[in-house]
Amino acid sequence: MNPEHAKKIKFTAAHVCLMIASLFFLIPFIWMVSTSLKPIEQVFTFPPEWIPRPFHWKNYSEAIEYIPFWKYLINTSVITILSTIGVVLTCPLVAYSFAKLRWKGRNIVFAITLAVMMIPAQVTMIPLFLLFNKLGWVGTPLPLIVPQFFGVPFYIFLLRQFFMGLPDSLREAAKMDGASELRVYWQIMLPLAKPAILAVGLFQLMASWTDFLGPLLYLTNEDSYTLSLALQQFQNKQGSEWSLMMAVSTLMTLPIIILFFFLQKTFIKGITFSGIKG
Repeated sequence: MNPEHAKKIKFTAAHVCLMIASLFFLIPFIWMVSTSLKPIEQVFTFPPEWIPRPFHWKNYSEAIEYIPFWKYLINTSVITILSTIGVVLTCPLVAYSFAKLRWKGRNIVFAITLAVMMIPAQVTMIPLFLLFNKLGWVGTPLPLIVPQFFGVPFYIFLLRQFFMGLPDSLREAAKMDGASELRVYWQIMLPLAKPAILAVGLFQLMASWTDFLGPLLYLTNEDSYTLSLALQQFQNKQGSEWSLMMAVSTLMTLPIIILFFFLQKTFIKGITFSGIKG
C-alpha cells in the first residue's frame, strides 16, 4: 500500500475515533440543554425526547428570577478573576526560579512543593478552616482568593516544565547585555511562556468557577454565595423543577465553554510544550 495512502487512512481513522469519543462527552451537555428547554411534563417521558416540543424559553427567565442569579454571577466572577490573577502573577515567578535560577536548597524546596501535591485536600481542610477562622476570614471570599497569591504547587510544576524547555542561551545573552534577572524574566522568558501561563490561568478559572466545597465551607452569608451554591439552594427550594435547574446549569456552563472555544489552540499548545524537558 502506498505510504501516503496509509497515512491518510490512519489520519481519518483517528479522527473518526475521536469524533465518536467526543459524543460521550457531548451527550450529557446536549441533554442538559434539551431539558432546560422542556416543559416539566416532557422531562421524564419514555422514550426520552431529545428535541423539546415546543421550546420553552421561559424556563430561563423563570430560573433567573427565582434566585438572585445576577448577584451570584458577580460574586462568582469576582472570586474567579481575582484568584486567577493571583495564580498568573505568582506561579510563573516561582516556576522560573525553580527552572532557571541556581540557589541553595532549590531542589529541597522543589521536592517539598511536589510533596504538597500528594497531600489530599481533606487532610488540610480543618487546619485551614481553623486558620482562616482565627484571621476572621470565614464568611468572606478571602479564603478563596488570597491563598492563590502564594502559588499552587501543580501550576508551579507545570510552568517549571515549560521554562526548562526554553534555551538557557536566551537568558545568558541578555545577562551579557547587562539585563537584570528580573528584566530577563519579565521581558524575555515571560512572553515566551505565554501559552503555558494562559493554560494555567484557564485551569484556575475553571476550578474557581465550578468550585463547590470552598464556597460551602467559607461563605456563610447568602449575599456572598457563588453560582455553585446557588444550584444547591435552587435544588433545595425547587427540587422537582428539573427544567429550571438545568437552565441555571446551562447558564453556568456556557461562559467556560465559550472561553475554551476561543482559547483552545493556546491551551493545547501550553499543555503540549509543558512536557518538553524534564
